Order: sequence, then C-alpha cells, then structure tokens
Amino acid sequence: MKLSVIVPAYNEARTIRTLIARVLDVQLDKEVLVVDDGSTDGTREILRQITHPQLRVLFHERNQGKGAAVRTGIQAAAGEIVLIQDADLEYDPREYPQLIRPIEDGTADVVYGSRFLGSPRRVLYFWHYLANRFLTLLCNACTDLTFTDMETCYKVFRADVIKAIPLRADGFDFEPEITAKVAKMGCRIYEVGISYRGRDYSEGKKIRWYHGFQAIWTLVKFSLVDDLESVGPEYETLRVMSRLRRYNEWLWRRIRPYIGQRILEIGAGTGTFTSYLLGREFVAATDINPHYIRILRTRVRPDEALVDQLDVNQLGATPLWERRFDTVICMNLVEHVERDEELLRAACERMPPGCRMIILVPAHPFLFGSLDRAVGHFRRYSRADLTAKIQAAGFELEHLSSFNVFGMAGWFVNGRILRRRRVPLFQARIFDLLVPLLRWEELLAPAIGISLIAVARKRP
Repeated sequence: MKLSVIVPAYNEARTIRTLIARVLDVQLDKEVLVVDDGSTDGTREILRQITHPQLRVLFHERNQGKGAAVRTGIQAAAGEIVLIQDADLEYDPREYPQLIRPIEDGTADVVYGSRFLGSPRRVLYFWHYLANRFLTLLCNACTDLTFTDMETCYKVFRADVIKAIPLRADGFDFEPEITAKVAKMGCRIYEVGISYRGRDYSEGKKIRWYHGFQAIWTLVKFSLVDDLESVGPEYETLRVMSRLRRYNEWLWRRIRPYIGQRILEIGAGTGTFTSYLLGREFVAATDINPHYIRILRTRVRPDEALVDQLDVNQLGATPLWERRFDTVICMNLVEHVERDEELLRAACERMPPGCRMIILVPAHPFLFGSLDRAVGHFRRYSRADLTAKIQAAGFELEHLSSFNVFGMAGWFVNGRILRRRRVPLFQARIFDLLVPLLRWEELLAPAIGISLIAVARKRP
C-alpha cells in the first residue's frame, strides 16, 4: 500500500531540510507532500531547492493554519494510506512501519501514535503535559473512547476514510476535529507507542495557551453536531444502528426462534447481526460492498464465520449454496433491490426444501420519504404486498408480524416532515434507552410497526 506523507510547514527553515531527508530515507513505497503555509523565514526558498522523485511541494500564498495545510495535502494525496508529519524534528519518521502496520494488516482504519505508551520521550513542560491530559480526558468523555494522546502529531488514516470526512478547522483545532469525526464515523482506531523529542519555545514551538480553549470548543461542538455530510447515508445509518444495543437485542429475540445451525446471511453490512449468529455449525456472512467486507473480516474470525462478497443480482450463481443451509437471513436488504421478486425467486430455487428465509423489511408505503431515498430504499412494504411476493417466489409463509410501532412516529417526522437524510444519533440513542419500556408490543401484537418480520419456508 502506497503511503502519502503530508508535511504542513510554516517558518521551519531550521529543520525542514533535515526532516525531509529523514522522511525520504524511510524505505517504503511513498510520496512526500510538503505544504508550505505562507512561510516568511526562508522555508519556501529551501523547499524550492530540494528535488526528489518522491517529493512534491505545494505552496499557500498566505498563512492559513495547520488544518488548512493538511486539507491541501489530503486533496493531493495519491496513496492508500495518509500520514501526518510535522515539519519539526519532534517525531521520528523511522517509526512509520509500526504506525502503518495495523492498516496494512486490515485491522485498523485510523492509527494514532501515542507519546504516553512507554516509548522514550523528552521531559518538558508540566503545564503542557497537564493540558494535554485534560484535553485527552475530555476527548474520551465526548467520544466514549480511550485515547491516551489526542493531540499527537502522528495520525495515520486509510485514504478513503480521511478523504470522506469534511474538515473545517484551519488551525491546531484540526487535531480535536478529526478525532471527534473519526470517532463519530465508528472507525476502527488503534494506538501505537512512539518516541518523542519535544522542542521548547526557543527552538520554534508554536502551540500557545489559547489553542487549548479552541480544542475544548472544537471537541464539544463536533461531538454534538452532525457534520459528516460527505459520509454516505447508508454507512452512517449502519453505524448508528450498530450502537443501539438494546434495540438490536430486542430484534434478535424476535427472530431467534427461527434460526437454525447452517446460516447464510445476505447483506450483512458491517456485522451488526452477524455477531448474534456466531457459535452455530456454519455461518456465511456476505455483502456486495467491499468496504463492509473489510470491516466484517476484522470483526469475525475465520474459524467463526466465512465472510465473502456476494452480488445479490447474481444470487443463483454463487457456489455458497453447496453448503446446504437451513436458514437464510435478509435483514433490511430486499427493499434495496430493484427487482425484489427475482431475488426471492433465485433464493427459493437454490435453497434446500424446508429451509427458512427470515426477512426484515420497512413497512407501510405512506412512511416512504427522504430517509428511505437517502439509504437506497426502492419501496416500503404492506403486509399484502410482502405476502404476495413471498408466495409467488415459491415459499409458504410461516410467520408475519409487525415490529416497533413507536418507531413509526420518528421515521415519519424525520423523513416526511423534516426531510432529513440521516437518523440523528441523539434521537436513536434516546430511543434505545426506552426499548425496555416498548417491549409491551410483544404481548399486544399490533398490526402496525416500522418494520415487517417474515419467516418463509421453502415448500417440499
């Protein structure tokens, strides 16, 4: 995987030549993007003198700040991995291999190099240390994660992740902004211990006391504000749903009695329900999206489940059917397929007799709105419509029930009245807290709900 090293530089004439030489000495497939942010001390002239096949230099005509320089570098980056490197000599480029390894191994989307995980570090200012620990503590409270060093320079990203995140900060508030947003996206974040040779103010250190207050405001703001418009609504919805533990357990209780021992999950997404299936005789979790497949393969061990890419439009051709499943699961999938009758028919033709297909679909066409369009729904189903399509495909309907009657109000308001494209995370979390109070519907079995659960069995 090619590495793009982004070096934002402002008035670093004392160190820039040595830093670039150290970065170029690292034996990796890489490009080095130095962004001069309007330097006035001779840095620009030094950069114009350095030539190397792996080096590109970009210039800002005026000083805009570290965040702006990083954005320029991200836009120009051509590698699969993006790493941020300050232009001073506080961080050691020889540690790149250990920083990028979790991404190369497929276990991480983002890696932070932590100065507080046991590696050598220069002893410097107590109040800076205290401020750093406070900001990291606040970051952890806002993100519900366990960072040890939020303000570290060394931040490494899969390129498709960092390019999908809208970045606003121009200055040092880039650090808390990107941290809050990768956390909100649900990225897999790792920390790696690094060495640190901090410099003092006489050596050119630029961070000031007021940057701490900017960081506090930025952390709180982006933890509360939904600012991920460039992240696909479908992935954002999967991310939100994966956090609703009580809701998912409630839904699992409804379908668990129909689950067998040999299971094919079609449209597994990022694995929210795959985790409930593990421990059975054989489980195959599939999806058409390669990004979701990468996530699934980090969440599921090979001995727990087979993870494979599967195009539902070619469902009949997959060799997976040789596994002789007794259960096929389609959770929130059928509504994404334009020719849903063909999908159901292809599944029925390849399933062995007596095999069950468990289907969860959105209910009630009158609820169809902006939320449905944003996540790629072609339709919502009435009971009669779903029943007719299941039977026409060759199944007999064993069970049909509505699920989550109270969710209808929120979906209608957000999708039909407010015309939102995403379910607000705050609303979803509040709803998840109320789930224990909503389970009364299992006793009353109402005929309406935001979803329909169908259990279809292939006729002998």
